[in-house]
Amino acid sequence: MGGTNKLLLELDGTTLVRRVAQTALAAGLDPVVVVVGLGAAEVREEVAGLELSIAENRQPEEGLSSSLRTGIDALSREAPLASGAVVMLSDMPWVRREDVAALLAAFDPAAGREICVPFHAGRRGNPVLWSARFFGEIRQLKGDSGARGLMGRHAASVHEVAVDGAGVLRDVDTPEAFQAGGDAAP
Repeated sequence: MGGTNKLLLELDGTTLVRRVAQTALAAGLDPVVVVVGLGAAEVREEVAGLELSIAENRQPEEGLSSSLRTGIDALSREAPLASGAVVMLSDMPWVRREDVAALLAAFDPAAGREICVPFHAGRRGNPVLWSARFFGEIRQLKGDSGARGLMGRHAASVHEVAVDGAGVLRDVDTPEAFQAGGDAAP
């Protein structure tokens, strides 16, 4: 992003990080934990006043996995009996409350739907709802690849949830992508 903190970009008058946090809250997620790393003070300011907590990623140079670990650890402290966690990415501001609600409605660990992933236009997207059963493995992740490999190792537990919103496939990785309405996620 050329030195720009993409989470502080504005879309329809709201920064990306605040927009995603508001979506999480509107979908009824509780608690909501925002993981901050680089630019933590500015991000904290942007989500001030919302009913959420902040978790500081002290090793952001380790990539996405360190943010996942930080978030899961914070959630486990705040809600030790949580049955799962929805991992939302702040560079995906077009995810809708309805998309998150669809994941929550589909989630049923007893029926084998332990990893719920949105599915749109023949592709998997984000956010992903993970059963608490996977928290230990999420804590072991390394690098910048997130939990995609973990999802592959537990393919039988993955449940694709059809959603109408293309926002589950669109993220912001470059200024051009932001201006164009997002890149399609891989």
